[in-house]
Amino acid sequence: MSDEVQPGFVRVRLDLSYDGSEFSGWAKQAGGRRTVQAEIEDALRTVTRSKGAPYELTVAGRTDAGVHARGQVAHVDLPEDVWGEHHGKLLKRLAGRLPKDVRVWALREAPAGFNARFSAVWRRYAYRVTDNPGGVDPLLRNHVLWHDWPLDVGAMNEAAERLLGEHDFAAYCKKREGATTIRTLQELSLVRGEDGIVTATVRADAFCHNMVRSLIGALLFVGDGHRAPDWPGKVLAAGVRDSAVHVVRPHGLTLEEVGYPADELLAARNKEARNKRTLPGAAGCC
Repeated sequence: MSDEVQPGFVRVRLDLSYDGSEFSGWAKQAGGRRTVQAEIEDALRTVTRSKGAPYELTVAGRTDAGVHARGQVAHVDLPEDVWGEHHGKLLKRLAGRLPKDVRVWALREAPAGFNARFSAVWRRYAYRVTDNPGGVDPLLRNHVLWHDWPLDVGAMNEAAERLLGEHDFAAYCKKREGATTIRTLQELSLVRGEDGIVTATVRADAFCHNMVRSLIGALLFVGDGHRAPDWPGKVLAAGVRDSAVHVVRPHGLTLEEVGYPADELLAARNKEARNKRTLPGAAGCC
């Protein structure tokens, strides 16, 4: 697959954020369900007076229903004349057209070879949870999970260390036909803030479906004493879904940031990201 932009078009990078509470996820869906992608594409067509134009966003990471984003990245290919006419006022016009739970913060012409999805070298998520016996601050209820058992953050971090590196995360992913579950988990750490909220930082080159929420579900079982710190690692090594690993609710999860290489490395990264990976010694290829 080529990342060359078609003649007469300009690739535009969008940096955006949204509160996922009222969205059925990022991706457009049949049946009229409200999604982030559909809202932004509709707004783009409206403010550029391009009714019916097939402007389609490619996103760094599709988020599920209820998941938030602070540092999401997408791209869209716009006709050169449309970009030339509107780019100076496009950001402000989108602010006036988009609903209040989604914002585009920056629009700029992307460098050659840029692809919001395949150029990314890492995605960083945060999951927020509180074990306050009184529950969640009502002002944070759509962004913080309440766990009604006291959490030992030290034990959770001990368990998290055993999950770092490149592994087949099949035990923590909802498998999809033809998709690999091999990922490189670069960071998994938890910190309790002065407000008592425990924030888990999860960074990887990419994530498979439900991976972050499953990892957090396993760590919560360690934190509340139901499992030993070595249990999440044993689940990972077993390579199959464990019924004891719960996929925690989506509202505690936020996509915080997406990382990209230097412009001259974009083409190489795109090619690398499209290669289906296998672990050393594993059978098969491609």
